[in-house]
Amino acid sequence: MTNTEFLQAMSDLLDEKLEAKLETKLQPIRDDMQDMKDDMQDMKDDMQDMKDEMRGMKDDIHELQRKVAGIGMHIENCTDKNVQLLAENFIELTKKLNMAIPAAHNNYTYEIKVNYLLEEVDKIKEIIKEKIA
Repeated sequence: MTNTEFLQAMSDLLDEKLEAKLETKLQPIRDDMQDMKDDMQDMKDDMQDMKDEMRGMKDDIHELQRKVAGIGMHIENCTDKNVQLLAENFIELTKKLNMAIPAAHNNYTYEIKVNYLLEEVDKIKEIIKEKIA
């Protein structure tokens, strides 16, 4: 065996030992990296699930907002007008009663008017709060 062949054989032997050592040292790092990849995939899946749940919650919130707006419109368009009509008719009936019975006092009429005006002021306050918020 020549010196070159001997050196080549020694070099090959050292390479094999070095590769075996490196493989032994690097395998735990590779395992840890694989574990990290698995954990990151789990986190990604969890985040996707959260996104889907949030999308569902947003849809629910939009549906609730739509329903609340519909209720508000119904109250404004129907209930408020009907209550106003009843109050106005009650005021008229009270006026007629006061005319028929001179002893009856106008305080009831004024009390109804004040109550109605207080309700209107509360509505205005609520609208202002919504506009500010």
